[in-house]
Amino acid sequence: MHATGPAVPILRIFDEAEARDFYLRYLGFAVVFEHRFAPDMPLYMSVKRGGCELHLSEHHGDATPGSALRIEVADVDAVHAELATRGHKRLRPAIQDQSWGARELMLTDPFGNRLVFWQEAAS
Repeated sequence: MHATGPAVPILRIFDEAEARDFYLRYLGFAVVFEHRFAPDMPLYMSVKRGGCELHLSEHHGDATPGSALRIEVADVDAVHAELATRGHKRLRPAIQDQSWGARELMLTDPFGNRLVFWQEAAS
């Protein structure tokens, strides 16, 4: 079998301004590209932070609202501290230590998608 690259999830969004505030300002992702078939058509955008790339789509049928994904990070405490400095009007996330050995920071975006930033707990 040939080697594969990382999966790039597509998340459904409904409002461009809210998506930019959440993914760019709050989470610290940067835009890789933006595409519209015409100026009045829905947005399809790629954002990236470190090795994590996400595609955000306003197109009906591209993705299901309420999806969930896990994003591994080296230091979940540092991510938590960074997000706390930026703040979000609807979120006050907390780190949870899970019984299966993971430390998780769960966020729900404005469109109902769940993002879990996680790292393995120290042994």
